[in-house]
Amino acid sequence: MNLQAITFVQRQISINDIIGLSIALILFVLFDIIFAKIFNRKFVLLYLISAEVILMASWYFGIDLLTIVTGIALGVGLTFFLFANMNEARVFIANSMKGKASFQLFGHKKDETKPEHIFDREAMYKKIETAVVTLSKQKIGAIITFEKKDSLNDVIKSGTILNAPVVPELLLTIFYEGTRLHDGAVIIRDDKILAASVYFTPTTRPLTGKFGSRHRAAIGISEITDSVTVVVSEETGRISIAYDGELQAVAPDTFLKVFEEYMAIAKAPEDENEDSEPKPSDKPEEHK
Repeated sequence: MNLQAITFVQRQISINDIIGLSIALILFVLFDIIFAKIFNRKFVLLYLISAEVILMASWYFGIDLLTIVTGIALGVGLTFFLFANMNEARVFIANSMKGKASFQLFGHKKDETKPEHIFDREAMYKKIETAVVTLSKQKIGAIITFEKKDSLNDVIKSGTILNAPVVPELLLTIFYEGTRLHDGAVIIRDDKILAASVYFTPTTRPLTGKFGSRHRAAIGISEITDSVTVVVSEETGRISIAYDGELQAVAPDTFLKVFEEYMAIAKAPEDENEDSEPKPSDKPEEHK
């Protein structure tokens, strides 16, 4: 090893180096925490941390080319990811501004209870069953999202506001291929069809099996809210329910029971174990 290499390895750490590295480390950690809270993408977080470590190391050791290349890769990667997942960022920011997210950086959560609208849930669920089973028999593609605790006001803006009562015939009309509103999702809040033709950002996760655009959109909205989304395949008439980032195929004769179970699941506090709330089992291996 020559003198230059020895000097490179044994470089003295100055006060400025310590201050610079400390500031960079604090900023990176804060950014990673915020990023993890908004997007919850482990593989992207690993990419961020790896790039940040390389960036700090190359800067400290004076490897300018590696610093520039890593900085560009980090910036381009983040820009691409943010554009691809803009909807999740909008939902988080909107909820934070309304005080619903209370900027949950360190696990503290503001009470976001809202007055419960009283209506005949059993009667409404039976209407949903009638509509979904009919859509399945006629192989009419549909995606219906039911708002629970997390507000869907932000994504509703992309659709057409209806504020109509839940009626099976209306749902069938909306999703009939010849109508203007048949593309996109219907959002139901309590016993009202709040909006139609609403578009969700589809999931970016690699999925096993054959999934259509409706299924990917349903999984996407279930990853960022506690909503329950029912999907009917226009190719097979198959019924599926998306919740918490997962998709379950449901037979028409058991739809009402399984749907009620999903709607009854309460959102668990973030500091509790994710498995604290039981979910319906028998998830399928593939979906069409």
